[in-house]
This record gives sequence, C-alpha cells and structure tokens, in this order.
Amino acid sequence: MTSVLVVDDDEAIRDTLYDLLSAEYACQTAETAEQALARLAVDPYDVVLTDISMPGVSGLELLGHVLQKYPRIPVIVISGISDQEHASGLIKLGAFDYLLKPFKLEAVEKCVKRAVEYSRRQAEEFQGTSWRINEHKSSA
Repeated sequence: MTSVLVVDDDEAIRDTLYDLLSAEYACQTAETAEQALARLAVDPYDVVLTDISMPGVSGLELLGHVLQKYPRIPVIVISGISDQEHASGLIKLGAFDYLLKPFKLEAVEKCVKRAVEYSRRQAEEFQGTSWRINEHKSSA
C-alpha cells in the first residue's frame, strides 16, 4: 500500500490530514521534523506532506534533508504565507508542490494523488535503470 507521512505541529491539521488520507493510503504522522526524519530512517514513504513553519527543525530544513537522503520521495509543503515568490521559491528548492493554508481538502487529495503517481513513476524508472545496468554488466 502507498504510504504518506504527514508532518505538522498543529494537532488539528495533522489529525484532519490523517483522517482524509488514511482511507486510501497507509498514513503516519509526525509532530516535528525530527520525528519525521526518525520515521524516514526506518520506514519507506511514497510522499511526505509537511508544514513549513514548525518549532525546531523547520519544514524547509526537512525538505532539504528529504531531497538529499531520499531524492525520489516527493515533498508537498504546506504554508500560511500566500506570497507567490515564496511558493515558487519552494518549488525551485525541490518541493513537489505547495499548498496554502487554509486549504481545501479536495486540493490536498488531488495534490497527494499527483505526488503518489509521480513517486510510482520514479520507482519504476529506477527499477528499469537498475535492471538495464545489471543486464549491461552481465553481457560485458
């Protein structure tokens, strides 16, 4: 089953996203970016959905860690900052997408679905590349 990690320090938002996504995905939550990094080190995830503003390690720092250690996992960033430059800056940094608070649940569902599809394509391409590399080595 496809797995989604929801990271937000706001319990109400975290619970709402969990309730929304857990019907379709294996969903886990983390209250902090530190907890999310610990979960990522143990369990594989197909998508990470994170708030940008959290105490301690921020969602922006979490995005950087995920991109560095788990580059095939799409990260969707949630923010209350409605500045278009801020949003496009996050995308340039490597975020898969950006959701503005307050968000519509339908928008979250669509965004996560696109990220899941992207994650699947990434995994298929990676498996295909590994197979081609191994086949090339064995024929040499």
